[in-house]
Amino acid sequence: MHTRTVAIHYVRAALRACPSPSEVLAGAGIPPSLLADDRARVTPAQYTKLIQILWEVLDDEFMGFGPRPSKRGTFAMMCLLTVHCPDLESALRRGLAFYALFDEPLELSLDDGRFSLHVPGDPDHFLTESLLVLWHRFSSWLIGRRIPLREAEFAYQEPAHAAEYHLIFGCPLTFDAPATAISFDQKFLRMPVVQDEAGLRRFLRHSPAELLSRRDYGANTAGHVRRLLGSGVSGLEAVAARLGVSAPTLRRRLAAEGTSFREVREQLLRDQAVASLVRGGESVEELALRLGFSEASAFHRAFKRWTGSSPGSYRA
Repeated sequence: MHTRTVAIHYVRAALRACPSPSEVLAGAGIPPSLLADDRARVTPAQYTKLIQILWEVLDDEFMGFGPRPSKRGTFAMMCLLTVHCPDLESALRRGLAFYALFDEPLELSLDDGRFSLHVPGDPDHFLTESLLVLWHRFSSWLIGRRIPLREAEFAYQEPAHAAEYHLIFGCPLTFDAPATAISFDQKFLRMPVVQDEAGLRRFLRHSPAELLSRRDYGANTAGHVRRLLGSGVSGLEAVAARLGVSAPTLRRRLAAEGTSFREVREQLLRDQAVASLVRGGESVEELALRLGFSEASAFHRAFKRWTGSSPGSYRA
């Protein structure tokens, strides 16, 4: 299981405009007690369900954070218009023109390979960042290949949960920038749209909520290390050999990304543990053994350090 879990910050931020958060949390299978600890995590499936329920309760794809509601189905209609464009640039410009028809005071612009966005009065910058992620990943889907980001810029100070931004955007980050924007190579704008209406119907069954829950999206060194560890390669030396570098070089590259081999490994174990506990069907003892712990008590201590809660809290 390689998929990253989602920080509780995004759950709290999503619920800020919701009049009945307890009902939404129950529908998504998220224990309310997790909201109290900044270290808590939820699975992508839980987060996807949370977003879907919020859209249904609020009838608003902006989840109460936009200048005015965006009725459910608006995103799907935009997709239907863009999927018939010949290339990515024309598709993105048609999508921007579509949203402009609603007289939304959202500031969206595309300049070569730089997509910028400003949402007035957006608490926690939740909608702003969600829309950036959504447009980026929808663009990748349109052309049938992942678009690596060159840089992500944010027109506000670095937040306390800044480590999550590396997992979400997988590129160099700049805070206190003049504008909020993502940048990628212009060559992708010229690539043809390879999707059609039949593919769009399949895509929309779980999107765009599912797009917002995907976190392991970067192609940086930490991402490569995580994928190798998740596939069964163990140990720093073995991972370095698979990547074709020396162990010291691998350590330096991870340090340049603000992490370490041990931290990447612990994040993977944490995410695997959370997913198993939420899914059920495996005892804590079995899970501890599978993750490489000598005894269940050692796993309990590690899990409490990772998430701030006991394994039982997640199973509940």
